[in-house]
Amino acid sequence: MASKVQFVVRPGGRLGGALRVPGDKSISHRAIMLGSLAEGVTRVSGFLQGEDSLATLRAFRAMGVEIDGPHDGRVIIRGVGMHGLKAPIAPLDIGNSGTSMRLMSGLMAGQGLDLMLIGDRSLSARPMKRVTDPLAQMGADIASAQGGTAPLHIRPVQGLSGISYKMPVASAQVKSCLLLAGMYAKGETCVTEPAPTRDHTERMLQGFGYEVRREDGHACLTGGGRLRACDIDVPGDISSAAFCLVGASIADGSDLTLEHVGMNPTRDGVINILRLMGANIEVLNEREVGGEAVADLRVRSAPLTGIRIPQDQVPLAIDEFPVLFVAAACAQGETVLTGAEELRVKESDRIQVMADGLSALGVDARPTADGIVIQGGAIGGGRVDSHGDHRIAMAFTMAALRAGGEIIIDDCANVDTSFPHFVELAAGVGSRVESRRV
Repeated sequence: MASKVQFVVRPGGRLGGALRVPGDKSISHRAIMLGSLAEGVTRVSGFLQGEDSLATLRAFRAMGVEIDGPHDGRVIIRGVGMHGLKAPIAPLDIGNSGTSMRLMSGLMAGQGLDLMLIGDRSLSARPMKRVTDPLAQMGADIASAQGGTAPLHIRPVQGLSGISYKMPVASAQVKSCLLLAGMYAKGETCVTEPAPTRDHTERMLQGFGYEVRREDGHACLTGGGRLRACDIDVPGDISSAAFCLVGASIADGSDLTLEHVGMNPTRDGVINILRLMGANIEVLNEREVGGEAVADLRVRSAPLTGIRIPQDQVPLAIDEFPVLFVAAACAQGETVLTGAEELRVKESDRIQVMADGLSALGVDARPTADGIVIQGGAIGGGRVDSHGDHRIAMAFTMAALRAGGEIIIDDCANVDTSFPHFVELAAGVGSRVESRRV
């Protein structure tokens, strides 16, 4: 039987020094996709060398794109143009990456290729109808497994037609999928979102010279355009920075600086929420790199207070809630989250899994249909199951900074999908975490 990865975290400690977290996963995915379809050579620095973004890179190599690297976060992509991809000889294995699966289903729908997108057991349980249904409205031919999950079989069609689509749920992946398909569609494709979601796709399309029109919750483009190669410097992933932001906030005596962090205004919910709870976070050296806002973040320990999380912040922090639940467990009073049903269909049911883990450590955490209610108090030692979800594993690693005893976290191998070398980097700034194979 294959060994599994377990994190063992001794209680206490504080975080200090300076750290550059790995490159933004969302931007790394999109850089490979658009660079592959651009005319010319795209050079990427700061690329995230995690399993998810490497799965995207391998998929485009399998379709005939020449990609050098990654070497120390540097990738060179020799684009083949909008219609230069070749049919792969085997199914494209996306591993655990929901972003790759959903964005590529849109990008591949109009390519005229016959191909299969497959993933691991976790990804194969995640809902795909949210992208395949609107793609079918555009004329795509995509067959899924029973229940609307992967594998996805994409067949050639004569052409796609642009649509106006009002998303029932705020999702950057659905929006991006349809915009990417829209590049291959006749006429205009418009997506309306019920609440703002991350806009990396729109920003990067414009960086590659493809016009996207944006106003009042609408994003629109016209099919038939071209992508022109450009250079991309990927900022540090704010979703990865979030673990350190919470860790330094809850651990007495912490003073940590996170360098070159992406500060996209559709992704800053974690900072806004932590500040509402009383966190001491300074935004320093603000600048713009390749159309994306970047800054250094200095965070020092501070007493936190429970809050009712504003619903307008939920889509802006959707990936950061596991560690925000840890902040809530360390806060004085009650924290209430609503409007976050999306968390139930991530790599795990993050509401239930976090509630179970916090309860195992003695925290009063009560899940609801679309959120959770957490009473702040003491965190004890104990054993929790991450259910193979990278963000759950990293969240409980930070919880140990305030725990009364050792925390053992099971099933942590997938941390490499988003945060390579997490254990080494966390230990380097003061966490008492070790990784073991069991």
